[in-house]
Amino acid sequence: MPRPARPGCRRGIALGGAAALALGLAMEPSVASAQDLQAPGFLLHRFTPATPGSDWFVLESLDFRGNLRPSVRAGFDWSQKPFVMKDATSLDAGYIVERQMFMHLGIGLNLAHRARVAVDLPIAVDQKGTGSPPINGIVYPGPGGGEVGDVRATLDLRLFGEYGDPFNLAVGTHVFFPTASGQYTSDAIVRAMPRLMMAGKAGLFSYAVNFAFLSRDQIAEEWFGGYGIGHELFGGAALGVSPVPAVMLGAELSAFTKVTDGDILKKRSTPAEVLFGAHFLVADQLRIGLGAGPGISPSKGSPEVRFLARIAWSPPIAPPDGDGDGILDAADACPTVPGPRTDDPTKNGCPLPPDRDRDGINDSDDACPDDPGIANDNRAMNGCPAPRDRDSDGVFDPTDACPDTAGVKTDDPKTNGCPPPPPDADKDGILDADDACPEKFGEKSDNPKTTGCPDGDGDGVRDPEDACPSAAGPANTDIAKNGCPLARVEKGQVRITEQVQFKSGSAVILPASNTLLEAVAKILKDNPDIKKVRIEGHTDNRGGKRMNKTLSSKRAASVARWLTTKGGVEKARLTSVGHGMDRPIGDNDSDIGRQSNRRVEFHIVDPSPDALESKPADPPKRSGTTPPGATPSGTSPGATPAGTTPTPGGAKPGTPN
Repeated sequence: MPRPARPGCRRGIALGGAAALALGLAMEPSVASAQDLQAPGFLLHRFTPATPGSDWFVLESLDFRGNLRPSVRAGFDWSQKPFVMKDATSLDAGYIVERQMFMHLGIGLNLAHRARVAVDLPIAVDQKGTGSPPINGIVYPGPGGGEVGDVRATLDLRLFGEYGDPFNLAVGTHVFFPTASGQYTSDAIVRAMPRLMMAGKAGLFSYAVNFAFLSRDQIAEEWFGGYGIGHELFGGAALGVSPVPAVMLGAELSAFTKVTDGDILKKRSTPAEVLFGAHFLVADQLRIGLGAGPGISPSKGSPEVRFLARIAWSPPIAPPDGDGDGILDAADACPTVPGPRTDDPTKNGCPLPPDRDRDGINDSDDACPDDPGIANDNRAMNGCPAPRDRDSDGVFDPTDACPDTAGVKTDDPKTNGCPPPPPDADKDGILDADDACPEKFGEKSDNPKTTGCPDGDGDGVRDPEDACPSAAGPANTDIAKNGCPLARVEKGQVRITEQVQFKSGSAVILPASNTLLEAVAKILKDNPDIKKVRIEGHTDNRGGKRMNKTLSSKRAASVARWLTTKGGVEKARLTSVGHGMDRPIGDNDSDIGRQSNRRVEFHIVDPSPDALESKPADPPKRSGTTPPGATPSGTSPGATPAGTTPTPGGAKPGTPN
């Protein structure tokens, strides 16, 4: 059957065909007439095989390995019902092309591990179809028999990655030449298909993704029930798994879609199909593939089912041996310089280094390359004859700073071979004989009792003389207060280093205690985790028990009131209690003992004392000293109150504390 006019005449044919459609609508579809037109030929066969050497049927695995490395491939594909026309009722009007069987012969050549050229020749081995009676005035002839398809030439260029890497990227193009003459084997024009390709492998899995644009002949939609022929986009994706290295099982999805006339992604203009396949690699050079899959759209060229078989050959990739010494680069420690095989992986394949004096020490490491010698850790003596060691300490005279006195080896050339220095256990530069704290790193001082000792709290008072070594405080001539802050958190209490001063016989707090109570308030405000404090008042045994109990309660309450009204501490955090003379901490038979019993204590109730650490307050500015006639209350056990001196014999019996 003669082919219709090619592209130059098709638009005229389309206009004439449109006029014929109106006449055809009034005629019986099965009856031909003089006005019936034959539909133009076009490329129906949409299977576009990958270049020889690919791991896939359609997608590219981007194997560019080798220089002038060839690949050849022969494959067959058989498709069922790739072209079925619908009549006015959308029923099959006939299997215009019932089946097609193509053989694909291809050859490729890799260049410089970077580029690839290939040629593919499709041959229609068998085509069968009845064509169709006139449909709307158009006759669709059946296919011809065996014939040659359009020759395809390919050029690809690798941009990124290597075969087997997780990600490879390449670009390229197919060019199709109109060597076919059949009704359904060619568009009868030169076609170009530029493409972008990605592929990779990750463990057992392989994938490929390809995109392309295919330029095609333009055939009006009136010839094919509203869906003509035009330029197309191509997209494909493949995913496979290799249960063993020489076998890959995978699936490929590929589709073309027409991008002209607003037909993009419409199912009647988007031939798409899925292929499931098994691929086998034999002897690292022969690829065998078997596959099948359905078409998944009702478009021209999308068959009910397609079966595939292929066999391809590429020479195996020899492991590289860049220097030609018979040791593969992967195991060659010197892959660019020939050398002998050795058991040492760091020297395998490397040339033997020179050793002029044959003492087993390479000239590059031999300080005396012309005189046989012995190995030495000292590079200046390595390979040289053994030197003298007058003091027999194992340090040779040339490097012995004390060659006539036996010593020890050191890294310091000034002390190497000399007797060790006097001991300095804490390495603070102060010899143990002069170090007041030989086991603790410290600093030198003029005081022999503290030289070499640390100052743990950084308050300038060395730890041996610091009454509070973990809480920073000012120096004090009183050894019980030296280095202690006015207030600090310690052992479940807010401890104070001075007593709270009250007006004699009353609960009125004297101004001299403002600084002390400010320090206590700061401790509480800086430590909101201290939720509850019990303020306890205590007296000595002078006076009546009930009177002392009442006075101590009032004084404790007065301190609590000062902390809330003047110190800014929440009232809910404080409680107060007076114990009178019931809980002495000193001997009430002495002035000093009675003085220590007259005190105010701050006990932390919540949280429990075990949960607290030592937390000092910053020492505030002093506001005064104890005035004459004031009664102090509250100090560390055994401490002498600041600004007060115990009166021998104490107060008169019966007078208030």
